[in-house]
Amino acid sequence: MNRYIGLDAHKQTCTFGVITDKGKQLKTAVVETNGEALVEFVRLIPGRRHLCLEEGTQSQWLAEILSPHVHELAVIWAEKKRGNKNDALDAFGLAERMRTGLLGAPIFKPPRAFTPLRDLARCYVKVTSDVVRTKNRIKSFYRSRGQQTGSKNAVYAPGRREELRNQLPPGTRQAVEFLCEQLDSQEETKAEAQKAMVAEARKHVITRKLETAPGLGPVRAAQLLAVVVSPGRFRTSRQFWSYCGLAVVMRSSSDWVQAPTGQWVRSDVTRTRGLNRNFNRTAKAIFKAAATTVISQMPNDPLYADYRRLLEQGTKPNLAKLTIARKVAAITLAMWKREEVYNPKKYRQQEA
Repeated sequence: MNRYIGLDAHKQTCTFGVITDKGKQLKTAVVETNGEALVEFVRLIPGRRHLCLEEGTQSQWLAEILSPHVHELAVIWAEKKRGNKNDALDAFGLAERMRTGLLGAPIFKPPRAFTPLRDLARCYVKVTSDVVRTKNRIKSFYRSRGQQTGSKNAVYAPGRREELRNQLPPGTRQAVEFLCEQLDSQEETKAEAQKAMVAEARKHVITRKLETAPGLGPVRAAQLLAVVVSPGRFRTSRQFWSYCGLAVVMRSSSDWVQAPTGQWVRSDVTRTRGLNRNFNRTAKAIFKAAATTVISQMPNDPLYADYRRLLEQGTKPNLAKLTIARKVAAITLAMWKREEVYNPKKYRQQEA
């Protein structure tokens, strides 16, 4: 006896809709958004339980507490609907999608063991964004007074910024001082968040091995582990490229034309190229930054030789950098699956 359950979650209440394997609506219920109450309601539903809920702020928490009490749990993207809408209709709609298998691409939810790392990685990204935002605000004051700041980081460095601030009018100088104090505090918080994230990531043995991948290092390896969790999600490197936003997409139209002989042949048209738009932004930023590190700081690595060769063959620098990012991603995935450290000679032979 199968029971398909749809869960429409909100801040204060959650609405359940339960249907049979033939689509008959059995019941609906409104339960307080409380872990014990939600678990108790689900456990009282007889038969094999198949639960479906939408991706949202609470989806990770709901998946963690409810997955031990159901036979199947799916987290999916919200579907845009027309016409009438309420919580009960949404819950029954999710249950029906679960029953008919119209879930689309399910959203991966990692096990509870990775929750601390994922939260710390998210915190680190947010704190880093705050630091960048504060730096931009500081520089905007200098631009507003037409003042040149010299080197790139002179306005932020404690040793130089006092000299530059003294060149500003009194009111502007005081505003910049407030922002510099805020920046100092944020930089300290960022360093602590980074240290905590790396320490949490190194509780997983694979992190030390991922750090040896070209251009990664401790911080990027920790962020990558937080978003990917398991390499088994990707059967091939092409699937991993799509996840990281590094897959090349080809688009064409009006592909067939009629030759003078009357035969239909494929036309010689220019195919629009680009990268896939549905991807994980953190993973893409990691591998783009890793490629930049290889190009600018690792002249002895074989990947740098590949980059130089691509440039000599006439490849544009941005496309050559993309190729290096794809190679770093493929190497990292292979290392992860085999649980081994980076060996340039070994992976060089495989590419050849």
